[in-house]
Amino acid sequence: MTYKRPESVLVVIVTDAGRALVLRRLDDASFWQSVTGSLEGDELPFDTAIREVKEETGIDIIAQQLNLVDLQHQVRYEINPLWRHRYAPNVSINLEHQFLLELPTQCEIQLTEHSEYAWLPFSQAVERISSASNRQVIIDLANKIGD
Repeated sequence: MTYKRPESVLVVIVTDAGRALVLRRLDDASFWQSVTGSLEGDELPFDTAIREVKEETGIDIIAQQLNLVDLQHQVRYEINPLWRHRYAPNVSINLEHQFLLELPTQCEIQLTEHSEYAWLPFSQAVERISSASNRQVIIDLANKIGD
């Protein structure tokens, strides 16, 4: 079995109108999040973020000439026990690199790895998001940009 690398990206996608994209996981219907994904092989976090956004939403950052912002912030957190079997034995901590993708307006999302999505005002997104680190990025954005 090939284990996942315990290093990932979080990409919070927002609109100029102050809405954040939230996605409901297929493997845990109570879990809502922004775009996330593990680094593969020797992939760099920025490249992972571009790949994951396209895989999970259909948004092609390169083709659409969008500006992906590296927030220059990393968080270490304990891997959810539900997903720990995907990692090597005794691996329990993940390193998350955080990014921001700002869009002029909300768009249709091509769901491939999630069951549902919503564009929510920041305050509602914060209430719905399951991950503490994901929630904190949206809180910080709301404080900076406004809700």
